[in-house]
Amino acid sequence: MTHLIETPTPARPKRPFFLRRGPMETIATVLIGLGFLMLFQPFLLVLYTYSLVTLLIGTVMFIIVSKFPE
Repeated sequence: MTHLIETPTPARPKRPFFLRRGPMETIATVLIGLGFLMLFQPFLLVLYTYSLVTLLIGTVMFIIVSKFPE
């Protein structure tokens, strides 16, 4: 008799792209890698100047996004 009782599956909340962990962790990781590449390139001073900012944004973003639900 219990197989006839239908239990409703809980609805997963639809979150926008920027509130999901997986894609945003990937973007943060890419920003960190881009910051390292900008830091170690010897050609353009502008890229070297903004490398620290890029590294910090990527790191802070990764720390914040890692707290998001799956």
